[in-house]
Amino acid sequence: MAVTQQQAGNRELVMLVDVLAREKNVPRDIVFGALEMALASATKKKYPEDIDVRVAVDRTTGAYETFRRWRVLPDDAPDWNTAQMLSVEEAQDRGKADAKVDDVLEQPIPNVEFGRIGAQTAKQVILQRIRDAEREQILNDFLSRGDELVTGTVKRMERGNAIIESGRLEALLPREHMIPKENLRVGDRVRAWVMKIDRQARGPQLILSRTAPQFIMKLFELEVPEIEEKLLEIKSAARDPGVRAKIGVFTADKRIDPIGTCVGMRGSRVQAVTQELAGERVDIVLWSADPAQFVIGALAPAEVSSIVVDEEKHAMDVVVDEENLAVAIGRSGQNVRLASELTGWQINLMTEEESNKKQQEESGRVKQHFMEKLDVDEEVANILIEEGFSTLEEIAYVPINELNEIAAFDEGTVTELRTRARNALLVAAIANEEKVEGVDPELLKLEGMDTQLAAKLAEGGVKKRDDLADLAVDELSEMTGMDAEKAKKLIMAARAHWFENKEQAA
Repeated sequence: MAVTQQQAGNRELVMLVDVLAREKNVPRDIVFGALEMALASATKKKYPEDIDVRVAVDRTTGAYETFRRWRVLPDDAPDWNTAQMLSVEEAQDRGKADAKVDDVLEQPIPNVEFGRIGAQTAKQVILQRIRDAEREQILNDFLSRGDELVTGTVKRMERGNAIIESGRLEALLPREHMIPKENLRVGDRVRAWVMKIDRQARGPQLILSRTAPQFIMKLFELEVPEIEEKLLEIKSAARDPGVRAKIGVFTADKRIDPIGTCVGMRGSRVQAVTQELAGERVDIVLWSADPAQFVIGALAPAEVSSIVVDEEKHAMDVVVDEENLAVAIGRSGQNVRLASELTGWQINLMTEEESNKKQQEESGRVKQHFMEKLDVDEEVANILIEEGFSTLEEIAYVPINELNEIAAFDEGTVTELRTRARNALLVAAIANEEKVEGVDPELLKLEGMDTQLAAKLAEGGVKKRDDLADLAVDELSEMTGMDAEKAKKLIMAARAHWFENKEQAA
């Protein structure tokens, strides 16, 4: 009689699978997989320990077997779980003579009765698994098309966020990624860029954005066929969403006017993008491999008088006359901010008077440095500055013929200056080495770190990697004098091991 009940229960399982597979239009294997998970979950609840369980259901008869599993791991494996893990020696003691790391041992254990779970409970578990499989399939279908834009309608609003429905696909447009003052309502048609995919989310897994610079780049790609045909390229974009944007365009084809092509006949192409972006004004800038030329274009309509490029700080001092200063800055600093984001350079706007004052201050600092480190008088220091020298390294290591070309210096003076410059650099290097003696070697290994920088950090009490990781960008910039972008990269490099540890723990 018990056998008959078991067979009846098994047939009930197969019938349940067949019904759900037809109802949900999914393969039987997916439903069987969900059923095996439900049975395994129910089995685990019978044991006080957190054991690992596998259930295998026969696809024809519905008969099933249950196994307890252990993974073979090294003795020093982190987060050891005795309920699910075995050492190589323990696995061998259990009869697997050839056991090695990463092997899996299984042992049959009693089946949980299907009736004990309850058909309704099992059905709920299976339905959830099917829903997850359906969502995954819909997401994979979308990703396989390579689309980066989603066009759909607002299905509902949740705490200010919009749920966008596009066919069978649902996506989330967060409130902070909507264009400011844009009032979306249920039923509105919306287009947005796929910012990221969150496979762990219980709701929509596609996260959208209408404020990201990539969105405007994709909109121009839709409107300008030359971009899709690779005849024209948008190199970068910067936005103040809903108000103003800048894009940098480039073409290697001299027959094409990149700016005119993006504007379109009577402005038709750029107007189509502007309408999609709630009236956002778009400046189209000609991209240049010369950073200074690109910055000049990005600051339009302001006219630039001169530019001084500081490669080390990745910054530019841009000089404009008084009449152009307000235009270059823009309302609330918008124009210069967007130009800086577009080009990737820090832009310092100043008038001719401010530029001259800054150059005089810089010359004064360099002159004082030369007089102190080279033990020379003000006249010699001024000659070096006038000839374009600004660092001890230049004096110590430039080709000697460049120094010999200075009419005011004879050969003996040149040799003495080079010797003093090299000695000063050596003294500074030794001093830096002494300062970094107590510094953690892991800090010195970071990309972008050198002895001179480590010495500055040590003076500020930063001697360990975690000390640097705890700093804010502005704190590091103030301490070392480096620009914000470099400071940010160095801090992220210092924090990298935090994220690696979290991933391993997960």
